[in-house]
Amino acid sequence: MSKQETAYKSGFVSIVGRPNVGKSTLLNRLVGQKIAIMSDKAQTTRNKIQGIHTTDKEQIVFIDTPGIHKPKHRLGDFMVETALSTFNEVDVVLFLVNVAEKRGAGDNYIIEKLKYVESPVFLVLNKIDQVHPDELLPIIDDYNKQMEFAEIVPISAMEGNNVSHLVDTIRTYLPEGPQFYPEDQVTDHPEYFIVSELIREKVLERTREEVPHSIAVVIESMQRNADDKVEVRAVINVERKSQKGIIIGKSGKMIKDIGINARRDIEKLLGDKIYLELFVKVQSDWRDKQTNLKDFGYDKDEY
Repeated sequence: MSKQETAYKSGFVSIVGRPNVGKSTLLNRLVGQKIAIMSDKAQTTRNKIQGIHTTDKEQIVFIDTPGIHKPKHRLGDFMVETALSTFNEVDVVLFLVNVAEKRGAGDNYIIEKLKYVESPVFLVLNKIDQVHPDELLPIIDDYNKQMEFAEIVPISAMEGNNVSHLVDTIRTYLPEGPQFYPEDQVTDHPEYFIVSELIREKVLERTREEVPHSIAVVIESMQRNADDKVEVRAVINVERKSQKGIIIGKSGKMIKDIGINARRDIEKLLGDKIYLELFVKVQSDWRDKQTNLKDFGYDKDEY
């Protein structure tokens, strides 16, 4: 049967929630490979990252948004505006909550915004592998008292529990439509964007609390050389000299470690051998400077 005869469906789904509830983990699970960076630090996602799930029945374009939080600087403003802007542009909104933590002020803030959304809103209870099943019903009741949800789906994004049921449920809400992207495409972002995110993830993993979110990775060039390797030249921008020293490390050990681990993930992504050159630059207080934000890819005008 052709796709038309089997009523092919397609649409857009936004994943929202407060920082660190597992949105990027879910997105990577849904598309079957790593396109969004994962960290146990809050607010690691800064841009809308689109992941594409394609089968012979449907194509769903998932949008992983930055965690919604109270902004402390211009970058924070950008992140929150980016997340909120998706609410009325999609066929379904997934409100992801962490069942291992009590509903907090951040969840309540998002719920107040969701009350005005016309798109169907699903309550997706993540991290069910971390609580006893008997604990779920009171949590569901608590959220149901806050607002009415189109669907309530418990999952574990990390373990994969019930994620296929979530996709099946989403499909029932999608309109009939075409396949927007080729079936082997998993994101609409250019490769250099994903490469920069993978490098940023390795910096976050290795520097922990010493270099928080004051890093931005810019890919200066990405091209194939005579040896058929892809040469990637990337700059890690930080806000202070002390942070530059931390990232470079004693005798260059830290930046070498970041490079080795980033290269491994990039080679998996591109299916090519990579030559990766990393540099560190100090850009004082870049998160509060509009010109820096634009240069580093955080531009409100694009959304």
